[in-house]
Amino acid sequence: MLTTAYGFCRPVATSHRSSNITDCLSSVSDWMRSNRLQLNVDKTEVIWCASTRKLSQLPNSPLIVAGVSVDPVSVVRDHGVYIDNDLGAATHVRRTVSCCFAALRQLRHIRRYVTDDCLRSLVVSFIHPRLDFGNFVLYGLPVHLQRRLQTVLNATARMVFRLRRHDHITDALATPLAAHT
Repeated sequence: MLTTAYGFCRPVATSHRSSNITDCLSSVSDWMRSNRLQLNVDKTEVIWCASTRKLSQLPNSPLIVAGVSVDPVSVVRDHGVYIDNDLGAATHVRRTVSCCFAALRQLRHIRRYVTDDCLRSLVVSFIHPRLDFGNFVLYGLPVHLQRRLQTVLNATARMVFRLRRHDHITDALATPLAAHT
């Protein structure tokens, strides 16, 4: 069971919000215990979010959850989307790119043993969902992060069309597409 609690407060009211969250989590823990369930404090994370210029004002004192101290973190994963404490997408992009390149390395090992159609199916199955999942956080993404995602698409196209690292991708994409029209 995944439970997420959200709250909003001004920087001057963080101690009051911390107290509210601690009380809420104590109530959740009590309810779970009364229903023979146990809150896994090891998987409990706390993140304070603010604009980039106000990150220094975020509290760094731990919250007490079920009698255990939980320190705030700068990144959490919520339903597969990585959220930074500045509400940026840098961590999400970095981890997505890393996962995609790991999958591409695995696919590269089997590429010579499968047909081109099979390879395309594997790419669509393993790479595209990773790029597409959580793409709502990519709205308004800075250009330097867009370029990082583009490197995955370029590497994928090079592998599917069996191109070398420095071959121009648009030439390779135009040729097979023109043949099918």
